[in-house]
Amino acid sequence: MPDLNALAWALPILLAAYFIRGITGFGSGLIAVPLLALNLPLTFVVPLILLTDFTASLVLGGLNLDRVAKDEVRRLLPASLIGVLVGAYLLISLPSAPMLMALGSFVILYALRNLLLNTDHPRPISPRWAWPAGISGGAVGAMFGTGGPPYVIYLSHRIFDKGALRATLSGVFFIEGLARIATFTASGLLLHTDIFIAYATAVPVTLGALWLGSHVHSRLSPAQMLRLISLTLIGSGCALWIKAW
Repeated sequence: MPDLNALAWALPILLAAYFIRGITGFGSGLIAVPLLALNLPLTFVVPLILLTDFTASLVLGGLNLDRVAKDEVRRLLPASLIGVLVGAYLLISLPSAPMLMALGSFVILYALRNLLLNTDHPRPISPRWAWPAGISGGAVGAMFGTGGPPYVIYLSHRIFDKGALRATLSGVFFIEGLARIATFTASGLLLHTDIFIAYATAVPVTLGALWLGSHVHSRLSPAQMLRLISLTLIGSGCALWIKAW
């Protein structure tokens, strides 16, 4: 069981992660999981962030249901479910050190992509990319609780309204979260009292941070926020490599 000091240390991380989520509609897992994994096991962190992300998706998606691009959600869903099953199996089967290194590499590469590429005006892409985006997003989400990047990369090239993109991401995360909850329950990853105690502690922080982020959502440039997130993620990824070694 993670000690109280570790859980208390985790709350500021959750506050920052879900403040970002309130602004952009994603990014909570990318920020929270690498930092929490420095002091807590992935098999504890990933189910915890699954529950807090599911709550966030319910709040954000529920408040903006009319802005969700339902056609895009339907395209992503079948592939995402396949990816969730693959990722849950790998989370249980693989040792922690290679997984931490893989997570660190994944986070750094995604951050560098945001810093080096011009993401202000993405080009439209074919809906056929929904399958690779869904499978990779579902698998990475189940393994690391950070499946956002494949979905964000795909949807940001399909939806060009900031509010609709934010709402659609929350809708995708909500449905995928249901699938992961079912998969994690069946595999035993969610059948631990410690996780639900930590979740109950984290929920007020999560909701408060989402409220704050939602209030500044319309005032900040998404591109500027993504660059700030990217710098934070590079530091998190490097820390994960050090921990794995």
